[in-house]
Amino acid sequence: MRESEASIRGRVMRDLIAHVTNDHLIGKKIKNGELRKKIGDSEPPWKCPDCFSLDVIEMDNFSMEYLQAKENPNTEKVILQLHGGGYVGAMRNAYRMFAGLYCEVSHGMSVLTPDYRVAPEHPYPAALEDAYAAYCYLLEQGWFSEQIIIAGDSAGGGLAMALCHYLKDHGKQLPCGIVAMSPWTDLAASGESYETNFERDPLFGKTRDSLIYNKDYIGDNDPYNAYISPLYGDFRGFPPMLIQVGSYEMLLSDSVDVAAKAREQGVKVRISIYEGMFHIFQMAAKMLPESKRAWVEIGKFIDVLLND
Repeated sequence: MRESEASIRGRVMRDLIAHVTNDHLIGKKIKNGELRKKIGDSEPPWKCPDCFSLDVIEMDNFSMEYLQAKENPNTEKVILQLHGGGYVGAMRNAYRMFAGLYCEVSHGMSVLTPDYRVAPEHPYPAALEDAYAAYCYLLEQGWFSEQIIIAGDSAGGGLAMALCHYLKDHGKQLPCGIVAMSPWTDLAASGESYETNFERDPLFGKTRDSLIYNKDYIGDNDPYNAYISPLYGDFRGFPPMLIQVGSYEMLLSDSVDVAAKAREQGVKVRISIYEGMFHIFQMAAKMLPESKRAWVEIGKFIDVLLND
């Protein structure tokens, strides 16, 4: 699916983001991820809405948050959310909001969000290890793999696919579906859109000193390793995937290329390119027509998984 043009609200927000990130006082810090490393400490405590309950689960190396609907919870499946942040940004309130939206559009599914370890203190494979530990935790709690949906945005979307590569390679059963918002699947930055969208990406464009060129997570490892850049892995046997991406993103190729490869290898893939949209426009929730449609689309995809 591809829309013809962005909404007026979408264009205004896109231009506002571009204006802020082109301000050198804060723009460079936004683009290279410096603010993402600090934002968790500066955010006010998150107030969980009354319709949800939130439990914190302490693991050996990280913690997780388990969000549940208080009324009429949907116990047919569960969502494992892997948050974004370029592997350098930890858990923050935006992802708690995402968890609530996932619960809403899935008719009450619980959402587990690991606050996995991030670089530079914890480079690869820390994030993958923690994502795998979170998946195993759900299995230990009595969930079956066919009841687990993995959802992720940006780095989290790539991590969702990397986790599935790891599960498959190690003889583990895969989840029943993947929801990926602008997944970062090619940390080698080799896709066409890294050039064609260089001038118009409002968040990462017009500089090579941005988060998508950051090597803190990769370290000395091979960026073509499928556990780092899932684009280069084998997708045969993967569950159905929904991929959403904005047409203005430098990461557009990360979605387009991985969707094409997975389809060629027999995977059911729906890729939706939202015209004129920027990286993780879904954070606008219901404020933009595009983000509202994106969440409706996610709900419909989850409904399909429920009925399979």
